[in-house]
Amino acid sequence: MFQKGLKDVIAVHTKIASVDGDKGELRYRGVFVGELIATHSFEEVAYFMWSGVFPDENERRKLDEKMRVGRELPPHVMAIIDALPADMALMDAMRTAISAYGYTEFKDETIEDQAIKLTAALPVIIARHYRNQQGQSIIQADPALSHTANYLWMLTGVVPNVVQVEALETYLKLTMEHGLNASTFAARVTISTESDLTSAITSAIGTMKGPLHGGAPSGVIDLLEEMGTQENIRSVVEDKMKSGERIMGFGHRIYKTEDPRSILLRDKCMSMSGEDDWLDLATAAEKEIISLLEEYKPGRKLYTNVEYYAAAIMRSIEMPPELFTPTFSAARIVGWTAHAIEQLSDNTIFRPQSVYVGELVD
Repeated sequence: MFQKGLKDVIAVHTKIASVDGDKGELRYRGVFVGELIATHSFEEVAYFMWSGVFPDENERRKLDEKMRVGRELPPHVMAIIDALPADMALMDAMRTAISAYGYTEFKDETIEDQAIKLTAALPVIIARHYRNQQGQSIIQADPALSHTANYLWMLTGVVPNVVQVEALETYLKLTMEHGLNASTFAARVTISTESDLTSAITSAIGTMKGPLHGGAPSGVIDLLEEMGTQENIRSVVEDKMKSGERIMGFGHRIYKTEDPRSILLRDKCMSMSGEDDWLDLATAAEKEIISLLEEYKPGRKLYTNVEYYAAAIMRSIEMPPELFTPTFSAARIVGWTAHAIEQLSDNTIFRPQSVYVGELVD
């Protein structure tokens, strides 16, 4: 049976995550994602994705120490980043730096420990190249800060406040895994050849770079900036609908109802109501846009997707658009590595068939 793009073809049995588009459900290892993000940190959810259990107090201490070690980039990786042209895109710099990890860094380490090290390193790589691009001095990692807080610290040199950390961490936890998407599939294909984890993550980053997969939600920011104030919401959206323009941040290929990640990000935004004018605009605009979509496109079931509130949160913490897809990758690396670990536990190399449709020359 031929399915272009392998659409709807089941290629993997997994215990890592389930995505139910009809019900609008996302579960990590059988647990509703909303329950996880409400009670566990990024580090704890990542550990759960890798191992299937939550760390006890002793395991959490060991995990924190391994994450701190992972933030210390090898000298040759730092040298490579610093040698890259300042105008090289962040995704290209990430791919290049990650590919430099090899035998020296991972000698005698389990694949689980390699996953921790690469997850800890990726935000540091992003921050280093970003600050090089801006002509700013490098900020050293702060071992006293959490994974999320340290990322913001290394980007800006300013210790983030609790609201900023909670907002970004909610986003990171919600986007660390989402089934057999293109980049996760790329990681599994690479590791299925019994290649190494570095190669698998390099493949995944290269796939995430494509605008059809990891494209930044900058269109949502453009939409909200065009509105400017709540009074302009209806007129701006109506003008776009009448001219046939797409309303960015609405509709999803998988979910036929509300994206559960969007609901949870909205809840986070609502909890911050009154603290940020941008988030207040986003929540007000969503209600008006949903109403107008029902009016202009009845029966289409176009609900808010994760990009809508992701853009609102990123804008509220003043993260520039060029950091959106790299930050998405810094979350999704947990899913990539978890899938690589699972693939190797019961491995079969991926080898689909192709059908030749060209001419036959005798």
